[in-house]
Amino acid sequence: MLHLLLAVIYLSFISLGLPDSLLGSAWPSMYGQFHVPVSYAGIISMIIAIGTIISSLESDRLTRKLGPGKVTAISVGMTAFALFGFSISSSFWMLCLWAVPYGLGAGSVDAALNNYVALHFASRHMSWLHCMWGVGASLGPYIMGYALTGGNHWNMGYRYIALLQMILTVILLISLPLWKTKRMQGSGNDNMTGPLLTLKQVFQIPGTKSIMITFFCYCALEQTAGLWASSYLVLQKGIPSETAASFASLFFIGITVGRAFSGFLTMKLNDQQMIHLGQGIVCIGIASFLLPFGEYAALTGLILIGLGCAPIYPCIIHSTPELFGADKSQSIIGVQMAFAYIGTCFMPPLFGLLAAHITISLFPVYLFAVLFLMVIMYESLLRSIKKGE
Repeated sequence: MLHLLLAVIYLSFISLGLPDSLLGSAWPSMYGQFHVPVSYAGIISMIIAIGTIISSLESDRLTRKLGPGKVTAISVGMTAFALFGFSISSSFWMLCLWAVPYGLGAGSVDAALNNYVALHFASRHMSWLHCMWGVGASLGPYIMGYALTGGNHWNMGYRYIALLQMILTVILLISLPLWKTKRMQGSGNDNMTGPLLTLKQVFQIPGTKSIMITFFCYCALEQTAGLWASSYLVLQKGIPSETAASFASLFFIGITVGRAFSGFLTMKLNDQQMIHLGQGIVCIGIASFLLPFGEYAALTGLILIGLGCAPIYPCIIHSTPELFGADKSQSIIGVQMAFAYIGTCFMPPLFGLLAAHITISLFPVYLFAVLFLMVIMYESLLRSIKKGE
């Protein structure tokens, strides 16, 4: 039964990744139809992010009331409903409307699943599950491309993903008894026994401010690198745009492959060691951009940044119950997810402003600054936890 539940959770993580890269791959075919500027994709993305932040902050309350299985099923169902809504939209305001349930569904399932896995499964599963997210994020554009090259419009690509999400919703509903069985067989790590914490109470816990900023920095670094690497290679390094695009994809491949290997490394190293290892590899990767070896140094740097990013996100989440207690982990992980999306929302556009008004050559400097703050905050977290022992 446990292995069957784990398979369902793996499918859920693939489902989490499927829609994440869909808007970016479909937007070039969409915005002309709606007679809006290409920049309006940012409006939809922001609405989704705001919904995700709100639902992340409410995830503890929802999970206590419904349980992680029901929260996951309802959230995936909402996402399927929203994706189908995208596929039948005939105006930009309709896209904005459907973006609301899209974001609300994504935040709850992300926080609920991450906390559940952190409580009940070994660190290797957290790495492999986030590797599955990468598989889903890679499949999304492929499915959209299949729809577009097959003579269909972008609407059909959204419909394909919506159908997959609907099928997963049915699977999750059927699997609900498995979640209860696992909870009864649990090792005592029941995250529903502690008090419901307010946002103020969460930040009063020693170390929580540091872990939130650490998480914010990680997501800011990952998203900034993913969004701006290709532009930096073209404008600063003089690499052809086609080559730069293929190089940029290696960053995401590095994260996905890195998480697959990280799962095996966690059998030898603990979460803290994995995070330190990842930060060190990211540092080497960023430094590679500054080496005078042309495109080969840039290629190596992108791969190394991706590989370094791989263990940080899952290991921070997996270590949360151990650092703060299982009774507080759902509240804290919910706020972590919110900070992740805040970093994703605001830090890549901030670099865009710096690149536009100063120079894009600041790309590695910007990444170094974010990484430095991440390292400082993580070490501050460890000191806070050590003092509290």
